Amino acid sequence: MFDLRGRTAIVTGAGRGIGYAIATAFVEHGAQVALLDRDAAVVPAAERLGDRVQGVVADVAIAAEVDTAVNHVLHQWGRIDILVNNAAVLSSAPFLDLTPAEWERTLAVNLTAIYHTCRAVVPAMIATGYGRLITIASVAGKRGGGILGSAAYSAAKAGAIGLTKALARELAPHGITANTICPGPVETTLLSVMTPELRERAQRLIPLGRFALPAEVAAAALFLASTEASFITGETIDVDGGLTMD
Repeated sequence: MFDLRGRTAIVTGAGRGIGYAIATAFVEHGAQVALLDRDAAVVPAAERLGDRVQGVVADVAIAAEVDTAVNHVLHQWGRIDILVNNAAVLSSAPFLDLTPAEWERTLAVNLTAIYHTCRAVVPAMIATGYGRLITIASVAGKRGGGILGSAAYSAAKAGAIGLTKALARELAPHGITANTICPGPVETTLLSVMTPELRERAQRLIPLGRFALPAEVAAAALFLASTEASFITGETIDVDGGLTMD
């Protein structure tokens, strides 16, 4: 099951955390994977995963850099079958403290970047009649924040969910599916801003009593990227330990 041999994937924000876990799962199941990240450390991170992997430095909030990165992958491997939009920045500022610059950067990375990457990748998917678009959003986009992400982050993630549904509807005739994963809190460096007290309170809100591991989010992405999920599109899957239950 979940055989990705012969498939080419791009994972954004893949230098660490959830993105790196997703890339690792894809490689382990046979895909060749391009890891996109604005941090140059993505290159040695990709090298650790083997010779079917490449690290590409790009800021997904900048359309020209995305186009260059996607063209590079197409030149190297000739096709793109799977795109995981994972790159994100966290904004926890209360609304009245939210500056225009923080608002714009949060939406640029968490929402507009999805437009940039899909716009660059989808034509190649249409050409082959196959594609998997996977958006890593957040339960904050459904709950209006709550634990970490506040106004800007929640708005961007809600937009990402809506955009992915629109893509699912429009691209289905071309054999392309589009789905969203909404994690709750995940054990990544983003949680380093939490005090022990806040962490304990947050865990009490989750029926399973803990935060997710990056590999648990990656498992959902692996399923959605596979042929086993070929009749699933426009869906939002929560990986949140029961936090949402909608």
